[in-house]
Amino acid sequence: MPTLTTERVYNFSAGPAVLPLPVLEEAQRDLICLPGAGASVLEISHRSKEFISILESAKQGIIELLGVPDTHDVLFLQGGARLQFSMIPMNLLRGTGRPAHYLVTGSWGKLAFDEARREGDATAIWDGQATNYDRLPDPFEYEIDNRATYLYFTSNETIQGVEFETEPASPVPLVCDASSDFLSRPVDVSRYGILYACAQKNAGPAGVTVVVIRKDLLRPADENLPGYLQYRSHADNDSMYNTPPTFAIYLLNLVARWLRDEIGGLDSMQDRNRTKARLLYEVIDNSHGFYQGHARADCRSLMNVTFRLPDEQLEGLFVKGAAARQMTGLKGHRSVGGIRASIYNAMPLAGVEALRDYMRDFAGEHAKR
Repeated sequence: MPTLTTERVYNFSAGPAVLPLPVLEEAQRDLICLPGAGASVLEISHRSKEFISILESAKQGIIELLGVPDTHDVLFLQGGARLQFSMIPMNLLRGTGRPAHYLVTGSWGKLAFDEARREGDATAIWDGQATNYDRLPDPFEYEIDNRATYLYFTSNETIQGVEFETEPASPVPLVCDASSDFLSRPVDVSRYGILYACAQKNAGPAGVTVVVIRKDLLRPADENLPGYLQYRSHADNDSMYNTPPTFAIYLLNLVARWLRDEIGGLDSMQDRNRTKARLLYEVIDNSHGFYQGHARADCRSLMNVTFRLPDEQLEGLFVKGAAARQMTGLKGHRSVGGIRASIYNAMPLAGVEALRDYMRDFAGEHAKR
């Protein structure tokens, strides 16, 4: 009888997404009884010395991997990116009488902008909707008001598959939704006011959101905000203003340790991710138009490879055939259709090679001659 490990497929889902196998194996061992705790990691108190050690280790892991300076704090929150869409303008925009600027490069950036408009003068200084978010802006295409409270952007748009190679220059605090490329590459955190990510795409399971915030931004502009919605509340209570998502933080800690000890840090991880992405983009570029990438070549994501086939019937056949080869999660987001291969940190090279080979075989069978 096959083991559970041998039954695992190559999971190309955009999130919740694939996790490193060594992380899952360690979690499996601790699920019944965390060493020294006498209980499952799911059962221990968030006030216990065992969990506080886990939380501190997870925080230190993020600090070490990203090189977080002393000017910033690391918070573990809940509510995903959706809550951050509101918390950011609530804390940084509401009550200031000043604008906030948004670069809208895809579906998630648009949702964040819509929420910010509820809180104050939020302006989209660039919006790529006219070309269906297939590219990123050039610096000369927008102008930043020095009075702006912050400039917001999404480093990687999961749905459209466009990614900033580096952060935009900004004279005002830079705020970034890095949910789908968090910990996939080095980042100069000192250039950011807030860098946040919901973990379920690249850093852990659903349930925890990492917020790296400059300490001078912890005090909200509007002191009347409810306690939970103030970053300061969470910073003052070491991310335990309420009961934190203990198991999600535990797994995030294991992922950070895996990146440090087994991968060798974010430089090595970035090299691996570039290699994986190149395999798929080469197939797209050499398919003579059978596969049509959504993102412009100079804006392509290393995390989410998005493309279309000549028609929807072929796309359905492609997804079905991939499943027969033990590859799942390839159907594109419902809002744009097509195919999306999410190749996050934990997707092994063998999985990407299997998809590459399948893409070649499928094009060879179905492309018009």
